Amino acid sequence: MEQLLIGIIITIAIATVVNVFLKKLDIPTVIGYIFTGLIISQIYNFGEHDKETLEHLAEFGIVFLMFTIGLEFSISQMKSMKREVFVYGTLQVVLSTLLFTFITHYFFDVALKSSIVIGMALSLSSTAIVIKILNENGEIHSGYGRITLGVLLFQDLAVIPMLLMISIFTSENASVSELLTQTIISAAIVFVIIFIVGKFFIEHFFDFVINSDSEEIFLAAVFLIVIAASVLAEHFGFSYTLGAFLSGMTIAETKYRFKVESDLVPFRDILLGVFFITIGMQINLNIIVEYGGTILGFMVLIMLLKALILFVALRFFMQNRSAVKSAFALMQVGEFGLAIFALASANGLISTEINQIMIVTIVLSMILTPFILKNVSSLADFLFVVPTELRERALKSVGFENHIIVCGYGSVGKQLVKKLKKNNTLYVILEHDVKLVDEAIAKGEKSIFLANAARKNILEHFGVKQAMAVVTAVNNAHQLRLICENIDSFGNEINSVVTVKNRSQEESIADLNITHVINRRETITELLANQLCAFKKAL
Repeated sequence: MEQLLIGIIITIAIATVVNVFLKKLDIPTVIGYIFTGLIISQIYNFGEHDKETLEHLAEFGIVFLMFTIGLEFSISQMKSMKREVFVYGTLQVVLSTLLFTFITHYFFDVALKSSIVIGMALSLSSTAIVIKILNENGEIHSGYGRITLGVLLFQDLAVIPMLLMISIFTSENASVSELLTQTIISAAIVFVIIFIVGKFFIEHFFDFVINSDSEEIFLAAVFLIVIAASVLAEHFGFSYTLGAFLSGMTIAETKYRFKVESDLVPFRDILLGVFFITIGMQINLNIIVEYGGTILGFMVLIMLLKALILFVALRFFMQNRSAVKSAFALMQVGEFGLAIFALASANGLISTEINQIMIVTIVLSMILTPFILKNVSSLADFLFVVPTELRERALKSVGFENHIIVCGYGSVGKQLVKKLKKNNTLYVILEHDVKLVDEAIAKGEKSIFLANAARKNILEHFGVKQAMAVVTAVNNAHQLRLICENIDSFGNEINSVVTVKNRSQEESIADLNITHVINRRETITELLANQLCAFKKAL
């Protein structure tokens, strides 16, 4: 235990130093974590038990990532994405699997069963890296972002039959029909419990928990839901991540969606960091030295073929530019590919040598991915020149635009919303108090969300950069300061109006870049109305 703790301390220290240095070069933190894993594996000898402990901890990073992805996509939204998930996803996985199976079997003389396993593993991409970078770049809801996410979701679902296929190939007792029947029954049980039972239970459960008025208890309840759903799915033979994703989709149907997401993001990112460190620890420098040329050749061949397959398949459904950007985003091999190779190696379907070569090849393809995604628009521009009018149409925002973000729905917030309704102004209300949200919804208010504006990602989600103005009308001084700090972090282009109760509150935000601070509540609506008129004229 002491050895593990010392190793963790050294790892955190190295990760901090490496990422601070790489951030100055504008290199994503994902790369810093992977290099940290590589460094720590060379200078510190973790025991097998310690490595296993870290890998289990890292798996929760993927679990919480898939949970937050599920929060983004309710059942109704998934229905609207059925083409991206089931058409584009099926084409990508099936075509990639068939091509890589054919190449492996006929050109490298690998046994057919082993070739099928290799083909399935290589068809998968990295959900963890791609979603993280798309979120950081604000492109998760863009045209190609939706396509990419849809394909990744299908890949995560496809992992289930892939793991089943390995069981079929290695099973000596159970028949194929028995395994398929067992899987179908297990899937039905998991879906019924998480969706049917969860739909009626979760919101009432959170209503009960929120009455405690404790952030710690609410966060513990979220952890309980995520981990319970993950364990349930794993118990019935599926991945932890599938259970987490389904529980996220269930919560997305409730009013607690944004609150849960904002509270969970810091923990998700920390655990994802651990996951990427364990990826770096799997790089074997001896394998790179011995098979460097082979690994480099495999990596280039795999990534180019994956991109080509997806581009050719997608170009029949959309513009070339969207197709090629999605192809570039998904050209790497991902973490589930590593899991399939590990399971196949343990069951004797592939040799240890092939497993080691493929691990290094996959990890190197993952290292390249952030750089590719960072420059994906430039790569698309290089390959396809798009007329300006088509570019503008393609880049049209699918989110909020030219709206007012109202932070807080107390007495001042309610007065402002009445004025906005009277002026037919588009607005969204972000309120942290569930009682105020319930009260507003009961009165027919459809533009209010249970969300904490003190979280930067919440303001980003509701289009703070595209907003006409952000109005903060909260009474809590600490909450007011946090929200203003977040507004300030977006730069000078944000039109911000902050109402304060007294001189003390006004002084507490004096050092921040706030456009207008109003300290006269008796004339608040008139002053705000004047500001809004000025903003409209400026557009």
